[in-house]
Amino acid sequence: MANNDDQFKKVISHAKEYGYVFQSSEIYDGLSAVYDYAQNGVELKKNICDYWWKAMVQMHDNIVGIDSAIFMHPTTWKASGHVDAFNDPLIDNKDSKKRYRADVLVEDYCAKIEAKIDKEVKKAEKRFGEAFDKEQFVATNPRVLKYQEQINGILSRLGKSLEKEDLADVKALIEELEIADPVSGSKNWTDVKQFNLMFGTKLGASVDSAMDLYLRPETAQGIFVNFLNVQKTGRMKIPFGIAQIGKAFRNEIVARQFIFRQREFEQMEMQFFVKPGTQKSWYKTWKETRLKWHLSLGLGDENYRFHDHEKLAHYADAATDIEFKFPFGFKELEGIHSRTDFDLSQHEKHSGKKMQYFDHEENKSYVPYVIETSIGLDRMFLAVFSNALVEEELENNTTRTVLKLPAVLAPTKAAVLPLVKKDGLPEVAKQIVDDLKWDFNVSYDEKDAVGRRYRRQDANGTPFCITVDHDTLEDNTVTIRHRDTMEQKRVKIDALREIIKKEVDVKAWLMRM
Repeated sequence: MANNDDQFKKVISHAKEYGYVFQSSEIYDGLSAVYDYAQNGVELKKNICDYWWKAMVQMHDNIVGIDSAIFMHPTTWKASGHVDAFNDPLIDNKDSKKRYRADVLVEDYCAKIEAKIDKEVKKAEKRFGEAFDKEQFVATNPRVLKYQEQINGILSRLGKSLEKEDLADVKALIEELEIADPVSGSKNWTDVKQFNLMFGTKLGASVDSAMDLYLRPETAQGIFVNFLNVQKTGRMKIPFGIAQIGKAFRNEIVARQFIFRQREFEQMEMQFFVKPGTQKSWYKTWKETRLKWHLSLGLGDENYRFHDHEKLAHYADAATDIEFKFPFGFKELEGIHSRTDFDLSQHEKHSGKKMQYFDHEENKSYVPYVIETSIGLDRMFLAVFSNALVEEELENNTTRTVLKLPAVLAPTKAAVLPLVKKDGLPEVAKQIVDDLKWDFNVSYDEKDAVGRRYRRQDANGTPFCITVDHDTLEDNTVTIRHRDTMEQKRVKIDALREIIKKEVDVKAWLMRM
């Protein structure tokens, strides 16, 4: 675990040093679990959004986008169940006075058992070498099976207790497993209580007439209340989807792990409306489609897995998470849920307005069922960033820090470097920047020796460096260097656009799906 902790610390420090993520209000000692995206971070974030939007909206004839308001009528949250049931189980340690999510304490305990399984697998890999069959080993090794049985038993009991709201049993489970406070090591726990996660605010000019509102804790409800508006104005036929990227807010009990769990965060969601009875088939389709999207970025197939929910929300008939292997272990990156007709039926009931679709083929009206795909944009940012940050040993016994971001997502696609700051080289370099910036985000860098500039761009995640030297003045050629291989080639200035496009083109990446 220590190595993973060290890696995570490097991720956090690199994100600040290279202008990706800053602590919010840092000059006032910051605000817990709130972050600002810096000059490079905002570009990476925008590129992730674009990559998702193109795959989700632009490439589908039957999916459209909206941007709903953060403020919604308060009855929205009564109808959705958030007022009465949007809670997390909270537990305090009496000695350290620290507050935790009870379910996360148990999940972290299981993650430690998972780490033991990983240890067994690595030992066996070493022992058997190329002949090692990981799948067979995990399915047959008695020690691994015992650990897995332990994890399954714990999570199953936790799921059932939370479903029945048996908070006393959640506390009993924490005590039986002898889970200690990570800060003090104390096992002196309070009872488990429910804690509502919504931020309250007020709308109105005077205190007397102000209306109680909430900052939305999810973006989905903005889609549901606009279902009929979109369907009618877009003349949409079922099945069809509505997508949205937007901010949501949750008063997390324990917001931690950098941008993984924040109080203000962004979601990329799509609600897909289907005919009742077809939802299981569409659920399977969207599971496969969404995993393919993730894999198209080349972050490593082994870093993804599905985690089907044992405990289903009362409105769902199927639910799974796509989990990613972050430096702190496998955690949820995207949720895919079959939400039945719960949301539209609830809004129909609370608003008194019909939320039904008239199916001309069936010649009848019905409330559609919904398949939801919901991905945390900040979590996706962290997955991409943490996976990309590597330290490489080079042949000359030196190391380089390189941020191997997928080229399609990299904030800056190319840096143009004049070899020296004289002899007309900066002017040629700036002309190249001016030509390329219509198509790509490019930068100009003339400070320090060229080798040091290469290292700086490697650490910044820039896929290409273009060096202008004295030969450029003679033959209009430049040296183009590739970040990942460090390979250098001499090419014509006129060829640069096509070379860069080939590597960063969204179509080329999405065609991998």
